[in-house]
Amino acid sequence: MTSTAPRGTCPGLSAPMLTGDGLLARFTPSDRIALGSFVAFCTAARRHGNGTVEITARGSLQVRGLTSASAARFAAEIAALEIAAIEGVPVIADPLPDDPNAFVDTAAVATRLRRAIGDARLALAPKVRIIIDGGGRLHLDALAADVRLRAIGTREAPRFYVAVGGTAASAMPLGSIAVDMAVTAVLRVLHVITARGPTTRAVDILEAEGINAFCSVLDGNVETRPRPPPRPAADPIGRHPLRDGFFALGIALPFGHAHADALARLAQAAAAFGVGSLRPAPDRALLLVGVREESAAPLTAAAEQLAFIVHTHDPRRRIVACPGKPACGSGLIAARALAADLARQLSAQGEAVHISGCSKGCAHPTTAALTVVGTERGCGIVRHGSAGATPNYHVEPAKLIREIVRIIETGAAVHA
Repeated sequence: MTSTAPRGTCPGLSAPMLTGDGLLARFTPSDRIALGSFVAFCTAARRHGNGTVEITARGSLQVRGLTSASAARFAAEIAALEIAAIEGVPVIADPLPDDPNAFVDTAAVATRLRRAIGDARLALAPKVRIIIDGGGRLHLDALAADVRLRAIGTREAPRFYVAVGGTAASAMPLGSIAVDMAVTAVLRVLHVITARGPTTRAVDILEAEGINAFCSVLDGNVETRPRPPPRPAADPIGRHPLRDGFFALGIALPFGHAHADALARLAQAAAAFGVGSLRPAPDRALLLVGVREESAAPLTAAAEQLAFIVHTHDPRRRIVACPGKPACGSGLIAARALAADLARQLSAQGEAVHISGCSKGCAHPTTAALTVVGTERGCGIVRHGSAGATPNYHVEPAKLIREIVRIIETGAAVHA
């Protein structure tokens, strides 16, 4: 018998979450997955679920449509594959292995930190997370975290810049520490969070007590430095050179989901070109690792034939959409179906659109240039706001595409 994840926690293999289309299980690999194991993962997702596989904004795999009986069988099959996975507090490290631009081997630091957190048995809030950014090509600036480390300096003399409570732009800085202090520093910050109660997040402490609550535990180990400069947005799509002369080829799942059969065929195509592994990545992407230069173009074409996103200018990248109705029990509009229809009408450039099945805005909790939110009155239109904001007005789902095109492509203002 499989237990289900309580509200406010993250669904896992052993504790999936009940949604509109059955149970949803989440699985977060901590390293590359051999292509044969990934094909087996997809086969299990189709056999025990409804075949829908998702990659989240943080790079986790999700399988939908499980039942109370099949969820346990699915979990057992995945465990037998022995895919390295993150358990407990999410410690998210760089997704690109062997990145020649990285200053620090964040995988090694993350492994030590996960072990230390497990040994400390801290009673942390379910959604507390840590980011370790090695300063490489696919940085993690856009992801929010309770504690974030960013490698600065040089490969010969790196340090970690420490900040708490937000994205790279919004987190409050603490300063820089030596790399060998990383595990100790993060544990001290986590002890501060734990001391405030089992539901507390770093942002709660910042709001109530300010940054000094964290500065005091790092006294003597922190070097005061200005906040590192912002970096251009990381884009997983395309070729990423590796230290060994090969490439990682990044593709994305349209609106974060694909059928297990399409993913399995992609893995099989990659294997035919001599690729050995892949890895899910933030921004709902998949990195095929170990691609030869002469194989990149035909492998990209194969992925495109399977309807994956392979170009940075694909109009589908302008749209963020949750599953919506009927897959999600809270969904009031068919968000992904509307997103697919809208993408066919949009050009490659322009404002981003967030289509949310309800006011929770799970796929994109922050603001967007244009948000469409499902309500009892239809599709709510929100300009420069989030799904939780009060809509400027409502339109019927049948008229939504024409209205969004009117707003975005013509530059028209929303109706009052």
